Amino acid sequence: MSVENDSSQIESLAAADSGFQSYQVAPGYQVNVRSGPGTNYSLVRVLPLGASVTIRCQCPGTTVSGPYGTTDLWDCIGNGQFVSDAYVHTGSDGYVAGRCG
Repeated sequence: MSVENDSSQIESLAAADSGFQSYQVAPGYQVNVRSGPGTNYSLVRVLPLGASVTIRCQCPGTTVSGPYGTTDLWDCIGNGQFVSDAYVHTGSDGYVAGRCG
């Protein structure tokens, strides 16, 4: 088993314990995690291929185009960790969690 797979499994297990809904990141993409809801925020880390995320809250930010459309919606996946909703398969074009703030 690779380190990337271990990381994805650990994140999935943590999501199950958090009470937040878990969603798959678009297949074939390593997604940038930013310190705020926009591409102008610093890069915190990069999600590995096959990752899933828990969405704690959502807010508007920089508009991004990705495999799930073009949106200004950003998903908070942890304290100071945001990903564009354009890369997360939520099954919705709108909010699936409460608004941040």
